Amino acid sequence: MAEEMTVTVVTNFVNLYIEESTSSTVMSGRAIHTFNTSCRAEHVEKLTQQMKNGFSSSKSKTTDYERLQAIIDAKRLQSDQIGQQVQKTRCASKTTKESSLLRQHRQVWSRKCPRLQKAEEQTEDDIHNFLEQIKPSSLADTAIFSLQEYELSLVGEREAFRKATVDPVFQLKDDLCFRLGEVQHLQRHERPSICKQVLQQINFVKDQEEDIIAALHADYLHVEKDIMGLGLEKYFTSASDTLMNSENIPMEVLDADCPYPELKDSMIQAFRSLSERYQSRLQSLQEQLQKTDRFCGWCPDDHQLFQFTVSLYTHDIPDHRELCRDMLLRLFPERTRLELLEHERLWDWQRFTQTQLRVVTQQFQRDLDELLARALVTLQEAKHAHQEELELHRDRQHQQNICLRLKEKLQQWRAQQEEVAKLEASIAARQLEKEEGKLKREREKETANRVQQKEKVKQFYLKQQKQREVLEQRDQERLANLRRLMEEQARRDRQRVQFRADMLQQRREEREEREFERKREEQERQNRLEALRKQVEVVAEADQDRMMADTEAWRNRLLDERELQLQRPLYSINTYTDTQILTDPRVRVEQALREAGLHQSQYAKDVMSDIKPPKPPRRDTKSMFKF
Repeated sequence: MAEEMTVTVVTNFVNLYIEESTSSTVMSGRAIHTFNTSCRAEHVEKLTQQMKNGFSSSKSKTTDYERLQAIIDAKRLQSDQIGQQVQKTRCASKTTKESSLLRQHRQVWSRKCPRLQKAEEQTEDDIHNFLEQIKPSSLADTAIFSLQEYELSLVGEREAFRKATVDPVFQLKDDLCFRLGEVQHLQRHERPSICKQVLQQINFVKDQEEDIIAALHADYLHVEKDIMGLGLEKYFTSASDTLMNSENIPMEVLDADCPYPELKDSMIQAFRSLSERYQSRLQSLQEQLQKTDRFCGWCPDDHQLFQFTVSLYTHDIPDHRELCRDMLLRLFPERTRLELLEHERLWDWQRFTQTQLRVVTQQFQRDLDELLARALVTLQEAKHAHQEELELHRDRQHQQNICLRLKEKLQQWRAQQEEVAKLEASIAARQLEKEEGKLKREREKETANRVQQKEKVKQFYLKQQKQREVLEQRDQERLANLRRLMEEQARRDRQRVQFRADMLQQRREEREEREFERKREEQERQNRLEALRKQVEVVAEADQDRMMADTEAWRNRLLDERELQLQRPLYSINTYTDTQILTDPRVRVEQALREAGLHQSQYAKDVMSDIKPPKPPRRDTKSMFKF
């Protein structure tokens, strides 16, 4: 009975120690998931079993409660120290992370602040330049002078506002710095009274600044309300509203004087179909925009602050998403991360829809301009064609009239020709008789002259025969000399050709040997590669459907090509321009040699082989073979 009570007491002590150590560890390091106690439930069972075995073996052994209590206290103290260290580590890590985030936020603002200042200065310069450049159009135009007076009044109001708001803050800062230097020299019992005065002054300045900010906010709301009350939105109609409200048929087409009514009706129908096609797209986009309001469900101030914060953290900043989300959580502590993400998603969708609306409007305007240009060209061509038809009809009528007049003149001319032919025939008969008498007398003279000419020709032929014999003997001697020289040259040429044939055969044999050696090495390499491929080849079941089907990448590529098919040109030209070709010095040298008639000579080959190209060839285009 005593042994069981002792074991129960020890078990209770151990359980108490485990609970206290676990609770202290959880309280000290609740967010640290990697910290575990060294005692578990099975350890209690093992300790209980050891106690039972010890009591059963030696009845006279007593339990040292004081020693167990000391161990428990030591373990509890060690656990408390570990918890404190974990808590300090967590606090230091949180402080370091917070300081790093604040430093990164300051860097982002330091980058944005100069740009804002530069934009402000540029805007002010533009306003000043505009006010300086504008001039009154007449003596009655006094609005320009009122603008200048209004500018001077704004400058005075801004200076007064600066003196009332900014200058007190800087004066308070200088006063505090001066008083801080005086307080360091005073005794401790005199410091509380001075601190109270300083706090009162600081609170007074804070209240004054809050009142000024509240007044500015009220003025801002009042001005915004006045601007919204003017109702200027109806005067700012976008291209999409114009598209939704009219058929967009240009007056150039409606008022055009077209000689073909069917052509004009088809043009009007084309404009109507274009407008209807874009109306459906714009209507769907406007319905998507109307699902959410302008500020995506937030108040205008929060939405504008959200937009300004997101615009600060651009993509070139490292971890811009995390920094932007952290700054948004700081600016909107009452909103959760999920609400911020949902608002950002709605804002991105709204901007994307507005971009689509703007792009569709630009596309409609572009297509409308193109259709209008084609319509005007078609109308002009129709007018020219109608004018040509009228001119052709007038030309045909004129040709028929000319043909009738020519036919009458032709009949008159034929009658005159018949009469002229009869008169010419009688005159020709009389002339023929005269010519026959004259020819008879000339024949008698020619017969006498021929006898004399035959004797002269015979003497001339004898002289020519002697000259031919002399020339033939001289040509025979020259031919024999030339044949002897040609035979000698032919013998030399045969020797030279045989030598070159032997050299060519030798080079061919060397090239065949190198080619054979290369093929043998390539075959050995392929055998080694084939052996390696057989070692690492993948053994898979044959799947004819999967092997013959298209891959996903190929399907996506076909889809992309079909989508971009309309954007591609009709023909793809891959060539060089004449300027690029003429920049090569080899082309200019070859052209000069060709004009001189030397392009097939050995000198041209030597010159062309020494000229280098303007750019060195790529290393992968060089050949290892020498021919």
